[in-house]
This record gives sequence, C-alpha cells and structure tokens, in this order.
Amino acid sequence: DMGIGNTTPSAAIASVFTGLSPREVTGRGAGLDDAGLDKKAATIQKILEARKPDPEDPLGVMALVGGLELAGICGFALMGAAKKVPVILDGMISTAGCITAAHLAPAAKGYFLPGHASVEIGQRAMLEHLGLKPLLDLNLRLGEGTGGALAINLVRAAVAIYSEMATFDEAGVTGDKV
Repeated sequence: DMGIGNTTPSAAIASVFTGLSPREVTGRGAGLDDAGLDKKAATIQKILEARKPDPEDPLGVMALVGGLELAGICGFALMGAAKKVPVILDGMISTAGCITAAHLAPAAKGYFLPGHASVEIGQRAMLEHLGLKPLLDLNLRLGEGTGGALAINLVRAAVAIYSEMATFDEAGVTGDKV
C-alpha cells in the first residue's frame, strides 16, 4: 500500500471490529489538522451508519467499508498463515487487512507479528483487540514497509538465537563452570 487515503477505510474497519467509535480510532493520516481530523471521523461515522457493516461478517465489512488494497492484504495474510509463514504487520493499513483476516480465520492471528506501533490510534486499538504487541515503538507515522523492514532484523536475530545458539550441554558448560 502507499498509504495515501488508506487510513480512512482502515479506521472504519478498526471501528467495526473493535467496537470503538470512529473518533476513537481515527488519526491524522498524512497530517490532517484538527478540522480535517474532525471531518474525517464524522465521514466515517456517516458511512458506518449508512452501510451498517456487521462485525460477524468480515467479508461484508471489507466489501462495505474496505478497499481492494485492504482485501489484498487480508488475502496475503490468510495465505501466509495457511502456509505457516509469519506475517509482519506494518502500521495502520496492514493491521486493518490482518484484523479482517483474523476475524475470518481466528487461527491466522497466531502468524501475525506487528513490526511496529504506529502513531495512528486505530492501529494501536486493533492490535489491542487482537492481543498482539508490536516489536518496536519508534513513533513512526508512515507505513509503506518501514516498520516491517526494521522489525524483520529482530525476527531474524530471534530465529538465529533460537536455532543456532548452543545449549549449555552442547557448549560443555557444567554447573561448576556457570
């Protein structure tokens, strides 16, 4: 995703699945002022009232308030989980696709790794709803893969430690040498 305009449908999705009001999950996106933020939240509220997405129908939520890019992310996340491959979430937009995926297939959530905590309040609300904690919190506003690119190095390091680090027995460490 390129993130321009995507925080609006993402905030709508966040509102539907978390049960929070649009005002509680709508952030400034690319830099809205206070008046713009108020208008954005009010627009999302009007859309939700008009379309009435049902959180028990995740595909319906996506069809009513999402976009093709969010549907693509949702599908990508589901395929990653189906193939047992971790999916690193990067900010508001990817989290909106993944919260939809988690509502479609709850087991998929176990493959989601939030790369970073966005300053977008909706992303934080969705992560809390999913019970996921971000690997990094660097006050990033942007998505476009930046947080994921930073987080992948932590994931690689963790995998290397887990799979390559010698145990005490393998290293010949005994109780009297500890």
